[in-house]
Amino acid sequence: MSASVYDYVIIGGGTAGAVIAARLAEDPSLRVALLEAGPSDEGDRRVLPVRAWMALLGTELDYDYRIEPQPRSNSAIRHSRARVLGGCSSHNSCIAFRAPDGDLQRWEAEGAAGWGPEASAPFFQRVFGKVHLEEIPDANPLNRALVEAGTEAGLPRLTFATDGSFGEGVGLFQVNVKEGIRQSSSVAYLHPLNALPPNLHVLTDTTVTRILLDDDNRAVGVESSRGILRAEREVILCAGAFDSPKLLLLSGIGPASHLAEIGIPVRVDLPGVGGHLLDHPEGVVVWESAQPIPDPIVQLWEVGVFARTGIDPDPLPDLMCHVGLMPFTWHTEPAGYPTATHGFSLTPNVCRARSEGTVRLASANPADPPRIDFRYFTDPDKYDERVMVEGVKTARRIAAQPALAGWIVRELAPGPSVQSDAEISAYVRATANTVYHPAGTCKLGDPSDPLAVVDPQLRVRGVAGLRVADASVFPSMTTVNPAITVFMIGERCAALVRGEA
Repeated sequence: MSASVYDYVIIGGGTAGAVIAARLAEDPSLRVALLEAGPSDEGDRRVLPVRAWMALLGTELDYDYRIEPQPRSNSAIRHSRARVLGGCSSHNSCIAFRAPDGDLQRWEAEGAAGWGPEASAPFFQRVFGKVHLEEIPDANPLNRALVEAGTEAGLPRLTFATDGSFGEGVGLFQVNVKEGIRQSSSVAYLHPLNALPPNLHVLTDTTVTRILLDDDNRAVGVESSRGILRAEREVILCAGAFDSPKLLLLSGIGPASHLAEIGIPVRVDLPGVGGHLLDHPEGVVVWESAQPIPDPIVQLWEVGVFARTGIDPDPLPDLMCHVGLMPFTWHTEPAGYPTATHGFSLTPNVCRARSEGTVRLASANPADPPRIDFRYFTDPDKYDERVMVEGVKTARRIAAQPALAGWIVRELAPGPSVQSDAEISAYVRATANTVYHPAGTCKLGDPSDPLAVVDPQLRVRGVAGLRVADASVFPSMTTVNPAITVFMIGERCAALVRGEA
């Protein structure tokens, strides 16, 4: 197949990639190609109604990645990554937070010059100009009881704002949803596909196997299932925290020792590629309810709890709980804990976990999934473990409040026999899950940082004409669900490419 030539080739039609493609194509003189390995989401009723999001897990629209054996955690965790236009914004629960100002101040302190709250605010506003947000309605009686129980436990009632302010409290989530339909990057920026400008080519079912570099280490295109696609200006990589480093490594960009081990010629020795893997590790406390959970239900995970445990001196909360209108027993049942037909769950997770992992190649074959090792709960001072133990105690304290007295039959997991810190820790780690928030594997940082992969303009170090724009560039984890921040990165990247930021 002969080469096709564009100004910009964007790898990954996900949360950031769709934003960048749409924004760049606003200039009719630019030829833009957006490559997505999966199919279109347009008109797909498996994808668009947000309430059905959990039914997408493990389907052909999910890479369903396994992780390496974990010495201190559950090795059966499966990481859902979307294989469909819109990426994980087409596949998630649409919980919508902008990164708190404190997180962005931390990013700047960690070397992300120009990514602080003031500089980022206009790009969040661009997102909110395209992506419809709404608060979960205060209509479900169990949601209402859970919020009331949180306030009875001493937490303030919060309306989660989009201005960067943030603190402890309990409230109904905001979601990027409109009339039950997810407002993914593809819905908000690309639909309807037949009305896209003629200079934007959205190529679905297109897999990229390598980024092509010339003799001067400039990215000049990609090798794909459609053949060679040339980029006369830039290649922009938006394949996510697993597949962005994977593709860099397959292209000879990464730690020289690992590339030599796999047998890939080194083009750029970039030690940070695939390191600094972050997540929000998650535990779960499950209760049987005295009655079926009634409608209305938007997407099953509708109340948020944020608290400070006192372990972290940071003024932002260090504990987050998502409240599920279901008995979430995926990992507790296999461990022998009981379940029930009707129930609800609180899932404590660590807002800014200190354990870090890696993404590495299994082989030089692009078809092989990467080796993903989160190293959950391995931080030397056991910070993550201690926050999670306090999270279980916080969840139980909320459940013990009068507002929930008529709802609870019994605690299913871990159950009343698990009380000591050591017992809670063992339970949490054995049955841990993920909130599906991998990040950090192509870290944004100061050029003096030897482990930074991209500079503050998202340019890959040592390679001209190549940027990365997705959650892999996070210098550190956001305290909250990261999807809206990834939208912002897409807006910011498009402005950087156009010389506007």
